[in-house]
Amino acid sequence: MSMPMFRPGDDPGSSFPDLLKRMGLAPEQQFGVDLAGEFSVPHATTCVALRYADGVVMAGDRRATSGNLISHRGMEKVVPADQHSGVAIAGAAGPAMEMIKLFQLQLEHYEKVEGASLSLEGKANQLGMMVRGNLPAAMQGMVVVPIFAGYDLLRDVGRLFDYDVTGGRYEEHDYVATGSGQLHAGTVIKIGWRPGLDRPAAVALACRSLWEAADADSATGGPDALRGIYPVVATVTTDGWERVADDELAGVFDTIVSEVRTR
Repeated sequence: MSMPMFRPGDDPGSSFPDLLKRMGLAPEQQFGVDLAGEFSVPHATTCVALRYADGVVMAGDRRATSGNLISHRGMEKVVPADQHSGVAIAGAAGPAMEMIKLFQLQLEHYEKVEGASLSLEGKANQLGMMVRGNLPAAMQGMVVVPIFAGYDLLRDVGRLFDYDVTGGRYEEHDYVATGSGQLHAGTVIKIGWRPGLDRPAAVALACRSLWEAADADSATGGPDALRGIYPVVATVTTDGWERVADDELAGVFDTIVSEVRTR
């Protein structure tokens, strides 16, 4: 496939979705499907993010559900958007994963065309536009509600953003939770969060929030030591995105289990 050529007035610029539309490669969205009567769409559930001394921590459980059934035990809901930002998803799994892939391509395309990375504020706005574009599907039950977080190199601080189904973007200063277990997870973080948390304390707080959410919400998956499946937890700092190793998470959850047993 040859590279497309555009006239100066017809150049889509650094927008990758606009480039796909100009080339006729944009995926067609079909609406009007009776989701309740035809099939049950797999849904991703609880994700959290919080600020700490060096940046932000993002975490999400691994369970995807279709109604009352577990459709996937190892889904990864927290992924890097680029070197200094990440996205955590809750809602309809298929549209959410497609949105994230397009978002990653958009950021990479912008950087290659413009020769510089988009600002963190610009990335948050771009994701909001994509959530807004999913509104027709959301009205049919395929809701996607992400969390966006990253390290702002211009402000030298970690920042958090959450969204509503219409694409509204809201910056949170301390922590944010989304998904079916957000009430339980958010309450745990609200009680345990303190300014200036170090990395171990922030990771432990995120893990505890998912533990309590899984204990009260059937759609949220807890750590599965038998299968070696643990939540996806990652940090984003001035050094970039870094996923927390499962061995470290196993130790964190062992501590949580010990504390629960002594209560």
